[in-house]
Amino acid sequence: MWSAAELLIAFVIALLTAIITTPIIIWISKKCNLVDQPDNRKQHQRAVPSIGGLAIFIGIAAGFLYLQPEHPQMTAIIIGGIIMLLTGFLDDILDLRPGTKLLGQIGAASVVAYSGLVIEKVTLPFMGTVFLGEYVGIALTIFWIVAAANAINLIDGLDGLAGGVSTIAFISILVMAIMDYRVIVIGLCVLLIGATLGFLAFNFHPAKIFMGDTGALFLGYSIAIISMLGLFKNVAFFSFVIPIIVIALPVFDTLLAIIRRINNKQGISVADRNHIHYLLLKNGYSHRQSVWIIYAFSMFFGAMAIVVNNAQLMTSLAVFCFVLLGIHLFSVVCGIRSRGSFISLVNKKEELHKRRLK
Repeated sequence: MWSAAELLIAFVIALLTAIITTPIIIWISKKCNLVDQPDNRKQHQRAVPSIGGLAIFIGIAAGFLYLQPEHPQMTAIIIGGIIMLLTGFLDDILDLRPGTKLLGQIGAASVVAYSGLVIEKVTLPFMGTVFLGEYVGIALTIFWIVAAANAINLIDGLDGLAGGVSTIAFISILVMAIMDYRVIVIGLCVLLIGATLGFLAFNFHPAKIFMGDTGALFLGYSIAIISMLGLFKNVAFFSFVIPIIVIALPVFDTLLAIIRRINNKQGISVADRNHIHYLLLKNGYSHRQSVWIIYAFSMFFGAMAIVVNNAQLMTSLAVFCFVLLGIHLFSVVCGIRSRGSFISLVNKKEELHKRRLK
């Protein structure tokens, strides 16, 4: 067990390393022309360095060398993280095909799953703890890691958005880890928070650098891993939804995107400007306001996850209702309209909606 002083030192090391490393990454990116060019779908008006996730990773690595956290599957976690990081990095510089990119993500998740770090059980209301079979656990683990990585990647559309949402998620998980005395999760959260905050100093609007898929996929992977180390191992009712509540908005955005693209007969990987952050901009909010609105709702969902952690059944049910209410309120703030079906909600066909109201 680390002392508070050791955790603070590790946090400062990760923070300062990211702060020092990010300008170097910016210089290298410009020198090698590893930049994100503006187009009609993106918000920035100039070329911006796009591999900032490397600075986050280096900051975490520096703090990791000091803290030296130990876990039976730590080697697999590190290898999986490097594979996920490299997958994002290659996509940033080579624009990988969706299938190739997904294969890299599955590879990273498979390393972790086959090391023995899997989702073994969930706790359900009225049923208690349900133990999953070996293959079901492996499949669910791979799905969760890939899903979390892509959820954070999809929400990475505005300056500081993915990094801020991830930091809020890490802080929420840190609070729950302290409550549940999950030592390894505490240490990893401290490193992730420090490095991500150091990068965010250069990533707030107007951003000097983007984290790119390099950072977004790695942060999503990290959220999935630490949730498996802590949140899936508690005894709370609805234990399976706690990690989902922590990143409720990225998950919500991902589900909307999938349904929207299927309904429009598009490929799931096809990019568009109908993600929740773009909807906020279309609804009249500024770039900064949109980011802070998503931050605020992310804090709310993080707080709800903390409450439901180790809560009794009735409390969990009440919190679940508040979560649904929060999602509905966020939909209203975004300007999303719903009538009749979920598909009409996600398509946001304003003219058709108005005709139906007449």
